[in-house]
Order: sequence, then C-alpha cells, then structure tokens
Amino acid sequence: MAEPILVEHVSKVYAGGNRALEDFSLEVEAGCFLVLLGPSGSGKTTLLRCLAGIERITAGRIVLGDTLVADGVRHVPPERRDLSMVFQDYALWPHLAARDNVAFALRRRGLGGAARRAQAVATLGLVGLGGLEDRFPSELSGGEQQRVALARALIAGTGIILCDEPLSNLDADLRERMRVEISTRVRAAGATTVYITHDQAEAFALADRLGVLEKGRLVQVGTPEEIYTNPATAFVARFTGLACELPVQIRARNGNGLVEVEPTGLALARPLSARSLTPDWSRLDAVLTVRPAAVRLCAPDSDERHLRGTVTDVAFRDRGYEHAVDLPGLARITGVYAQRRTARGENVGLCLDPEGCLVFPAY
Repeated sequence: MAEPILVEHVSKVYAGGNRALEDFSLEVEAGCFLVLLGPSGSGKTTLLRCLAGIERITAGRIVLGDTLVADGVRHVPPERRDLSMVFQDYALWPHLAARDNVAFALRRRGLGGAARRAQAVATLGLVGLGGLEDRFPSELSGGEQQRVALARALIAGTGIILCDEPLSNLDADLRERMRVEISTRVRAAGATTVYITHDQAEAFALADRLGVLEKGRLVQVGTPEEIYTNPATAFVARFTGLACELPVQIRARNGNGLVEVEPTGLALARPLSARSLTPDWSRLDAVLTVRPAAVRLCAPDSDERHLRGTVTDVAFRDRGYEHAVDLPGLARITGVYAQRRTARGENVGLCLDPEGCLVFPAY
C-alpha cells in the first residue's frame, strides 16, 4: 500500500560545515511518482539517502506514512523503514544468482526459501528476465542487472520506492527502454516513488510531479507542464531546457504583465512581448530566456523576424535538423529545429514565439 512522505525543514550539514540540504520541505502524496531534478551538488542524492536512513539529518523531521523516522534526534535505521531502493550501480550481490538477489528482499517477510524463490522467478519474468534467473550478475548486461535491481524493489511490496539515478550507467537506447520499464512496473505496483536524476528529458518523461533543486533547496515543485511553462526562477528555466539567454532591457510593460524588450546592443526587427513572472521590477536590465520550441528560422530580411544571425552548426535529428545560430556580439542560440537543412555560414532570421519566452531580473 502506497505511503505518503513528509519532509519538514530538513537540513543536512556534513563535517567542515558543508550544507548539503538547507531548510528543505516537501510533501509527496501516496502513490505519486515524484522526480527530483538538479545538477551535481544540488542535494538530491543526500535527500534520498536521508529518506532511506543511510544519512542522519541535522535538523527538521521526516515522516514516512504515519511513522516519524527522523527528527534530528530520533533515527530509524534503513532496514526498519519498510521501503525499497533502486541504486545507480545496481548493488547486486555478486555471489548470488539473479533469483537469489531478488528473493533476498523477502527474507524479512517470513516466507520459506522455496516460496521466496518462486516469487522471485515470477517477478523476474515480469521485468523480462524469464529464463535468466540462474545467471550471476557478472553474466548479465548492465540493462539486465538493472532489471534485477528493479525486480528486487518491486517484490518487496513496500509502500515507498526510492530510485537513485538508476539509468545513468546505461547507453542511450537502453536508457529509454528501461525508463519505460520503470515507469510501467512501478506505477503498476502502486508505490509512492521518489526518483532523482540530472537528466531533464528523463525527468519530464517520468514525473507525475517534478521538483527542481538548487544548492540544497527545493526551488519549485509542480507538474512537468507547470515547471516548463512557468519556471519560478531563471535557474529553473535554464535547467529545464533553453535555446539561449539574452541580456535585454525592458522598454515597456502593461497591466497584464506583458513587457516589450530589446536585446542590449542589437535592435529587434520588431518588439517582442514576453511574459514576466516577476511583477515588481526594480530595474530595467533583465534576462530573456528562450525555449528551443519558441525559435524558428526565417529569411534574414523577413518582416516577421526578431533577430538575425549566422548558422554555425547543423545536425541531423530524426525528422529534421537542429541548427546553432550565432548572434554577433550577443549569444549563440542552439537547438533551432527545422525540417530543411540550412548550410553553415548562411545568414538567417529568427522568429520568437512569446509563449516560449520568459523574462527574469538580471542579477
């Protein structure tokens, strides 16, 4: 049965004063698939280890289901927290076959050895490893080992599953297939899941709710659509995918929160109205962030263009081409998609969609 998770004002300070988590608060509803996204050093792994009981928190409290498991004084050890964990490096016993690695998770359930092994074989079949139950980890590929680790987490039947960047060691094609496998199997189990990653595409594909971490703090939490459409800060916008950032100056704003901006040192072909998330502007200098989907190529002398630049790189991507365009003396815009290839060195115009442009204060 899925269990809710409550994290209240948690801090974690390591020796030497390194603050990995700072006043971190989070609620996860029972059955939710929460993905925590952040760069290295943002605190996401530390949080997961605190939830698991591997690390002791310095302050605050953690409640799993109805049980207070940590409050800075009280610390329930990992084996008594009734949760499962899928590790980045698989964490399989090398001397145990796949069946016995999975069955190990049932040892605390009071089942006999034969019953444990039978359930393990059945669960390995669910993750596509039927017939491989007698192989040792050294005889399995990376993807197969991760499936064993997933089966071990699922068979335990816990209300909470923690996933520590479980796909980061896999190649791109296998990573995508395992992403679908984890999403399908974990949701079928009905467990509350906290999954951490630094991969934006992976986060958006998996999450019911998405949290973004920066320097040990939870900056924003919401649905993937909310995070992408209305990022709370320039950092959130940047970390969830931008074609570019442009230094701009606000020329005007109206009562609906729309502003007209011009890139510093470069006249726009026409003003661009861009949504502002910060209602109280204290200065005219700002940063315009542009999503990749908000940029398209056009003729350099087109009346609809906002900017003009030169194509510096082009790469074939599936059904079309991605271009990198240099704006002289200003920035480089990347990930500009078009169905037709534009040659390197060619001058182009760029049209910006206001819905994919966001303005933030310049710090």
